[in-house]
Amino acid sequence: MRAQRGASHSKRVCALRASGRYGRYVRLTRGDAPRINQAAVATAARLDGKFVVHSNDDTLTAADLALGYKQLQRVEIAWRSLKSGLKLRPVFHWAPHRIHAHVALTVLALLLERVAEQACGDTWRNIKDDLRRIKLAQLLSPNGTVWQITEPAPGALKRLKSLKIQKPPPILHLA
Repeated sequence: MRAQRGASHSKRVCALRASGRYGRYVRLTRGDAPRINQAAVATAARLDGKFVVHSNDDTLTAADLALGYKQLQRVEIAWRSLKSGLKLRPVFHWAPHRIHAHVALTVLALLLERVAEQACGDTWRNIKDDLRRIKLAQLLSPNGTVWQITEPAPGALKRLKSLKIQKPPPILHLA
């Protein structure tokens, strides 16, 4: 009596085959060994990098539609980047004025990113990495508290100059 197909492979193989992303690229041999489905990979590779954009505006060219779609992707990436950079949990708003404020702040943050990229001639990720090295430290002593800023690295100083922002003072506050 023949064993039921699929009974001999592991849970990992089952999880891989059930995966929405990778399942279509995995096939089982007669011995229930997982193998890459080369035909499915070739079919996907043929369509890789292509997308279909549809619009009801007949005045737009194909290049304009593609550019608009790519800009929309950039906005989505910026939303994710802003939320992850600020370590925000998912935010759910129901009141219209809160939704409006949330979108307005996010659009302003995106605008700030674009202005910084234009001024520095570099990507926001590189600018952020350079400026991230500037730290604010609180020093506590029996005589009081000092808020001190670390000395900016040369890359950070270059970014500040490009953005027309003055170098921060070494001592921010004495209390």
